[in-house]
Amino acid sequence: MHTLFDNAVQSLQLGIEDYEANDSKRALSAVRNFYAGVLLLAKEVLIRAAPNAKPKDVIGARYKPVPDGKGGIDFASGIQTIDFNELGERFTAFHIKIDHAALKDLNRIRNDMEHLYTQANQQTVREAMAKAFPVVVDLFRQIGEEPHALLGDSWTAMLNVKELYDRELKQCTETFDGVDWKSQALSEASRPCPKCGSHLVYRLDQSRNESGFADAQCRQCGEKIDAIMLMETALEAHFEYESHSSVKDGGEAPLGMCPECGTKTYICWEEENQCVNCFLQLEGCERCGESLTPNNVSDDSSSLCAYCAYKMSKDD
Repeated sequence: MHTLFDNAVQSLQLGIEDYEANDSKRALSAVRNFYAGVLLLAKEVLIRAAPNAKPKDVIGARYKPVPDGKGGIDFASGIQTIDFNELGERFTAFHIKIDHAALKDLNRIRNDMEHLYTQANQQTVREAMAKAFPVVVDLFRQIGEEPHALLGDSWTAMLNVKELYDRELKQCTETFDGVDWKSQALSEASRPCPKCGSHLVYRLDQSRNESGFADAQCRQCGEKIDAIMLMETALEAHFEYESHSSVKDGGEAPLGMCPECGTKTYICWEEENQCVNCFLQLEGCERCGESLTPNNVSDDSSSLCAYCAYKMSKDD
């Protein structure tokens, strides 16, 4: 009987073999197998982190209380085990480091290919594997295993995939050198394609350095991306974690709709307070002094909070 670890290694190898077949019919299979291998490997890391526990208790996704026959209860786990959405939380609970962003990218690519595309292309598979590469290496080394010794020829193929993707990504990224974003967050943000999510996006006109002229195109799917859409997508991806936390915890969202230009490019995070499209900077409400954000500013005036604008309209 194959162990979980054996299955993880074999799934990764099958994914690489499907990729190297260079057959569009096997592209989706490549991502499925590779995805399964990463997930199984991550579960193996969790299980080895708690060697005295039952594996089903470590990686179970659903738990329910059942009587223990002594007047108390035990917690039984269901048949289903954790998926990619729950993996990051389980690693955090076990105090094990993992690249959440890379996992999320791999999960998104897998889901997109599964549900949106009838035929995945070789480039999409390459990007999925390249992004997962550091995660795979870290997972192997978390449990004291060397990937090159276990994956054999598939390890060499993975290195080649990563090298090719990194070269393409560097070429695309360098086209944005010199753009005056006037924003630290935007200059640090990656620029995924709004259509397919690929990071292989390049600037079309490199003769203008103003951010408003940073129109781009995706090398992966060919989508043309105007500068505003590029900024909106980049900021949404950059602040994804903070936005999720703000919704969950009831705090201020780091990104909002600009009341002046109507684009979702207003940053209110740490020291940055401005729209990176029209460069509006909200200050304090001129009536009550409250700091203004896209969430509390009046729809009719960028110098009043919504409450004061309402009160003033009643006074009229």
